[in-house]
Amino acid sequence: RYLPFRALTKFLNSEGTNELTNLEMKSIFSFPKSTTLLNYLLQIASDPSSLILDFFSGSATTAHAVMQLNAEDGGKRKYICVQLNEATPEDSEARKAGYASIPEIAKERIRRAGQKIKAENPTAQHLDIGFRVLRLADSNFNEVNRHPNEYNQGQLDLFATNIKEDRNDLDLLFGAMLSWGVPLSLPISTAEIDGCRLYNVNDGDLVACFAENVSEAVVKAMASKVSLRVLFRDSCFSEDKHKINIFEIFKQQLGWDEKEAMDKIRVI
Repeated sequence: RYLPFRALTKFLNSEGTNELTNLEMKSIFSFPKSTTLLNYLLQIASDPSSLILDFFSGSATTAHAVMQLNAEDGGKRKYICVQLNEATPEDSEARKAGYASIPEIAKERIRRAGQKIKAENPTAQHLDIGFRVLRLADSNFNEVNRHPNEYNQGQLDLFATNIKEDRNDLDLLFGAMLSWGVPLSLPISTAEIDGCRLYNVNDGDLVACFAENVSEAVVKAMASKVSLRVLFRDSCFSEDKHKINIFEIFKQQLGWDEKEAMDKIRVI
């Protein structure tokens, strides 16, 4: 396809800089690609339901372009942007503006671009501009696969829980989703029952609770929501008999046999 020179100028990095300026992010990122260039490539190489992957996300021009094109043609394209957690230079305009890393710039650009696109496209008010940020890390669990004589007295707590101290509920939830093969893009809702927070992935695909000493009311509430998988933290149960009782509640309320209960209920 041949394009006139005037159209080609829209592909220049200077156009990408202008787009960041329009988002009030001037001089934050050097040599950003233009969304016009990405839009052109997307129209050639994707369809309205494609999943777009960018392994070198930078300022998230790809995410911006996908949202813009969806707004224009009603598409349902999704994107995955990958970026190393590269720090911004100490004396850079980005650092002065409060952006400590390139991913921080990208996240703010996606937020601002999404809002701007919806504001400028009255017919695209149902456009999905949400996104989820996931960071790569090592396991949520401490290594406990050792010979008994390799432990000392101070390490015996590992037998009570081997979950790393700096991990939160969402770390555990997404780790379990990965191991079960549950897509990380699925919607997640929360609810409070008896002071315990429940996490519900895709309306019952996975229901989890990581609170201490869950009550029977909490377990019954979980059973009323779940259809496929249940996740608890071992510290949810003060005694083994409580754990057994919980398995029985799920079996009775959902009609699961012993094998199904063992397959669908996980305690970490």
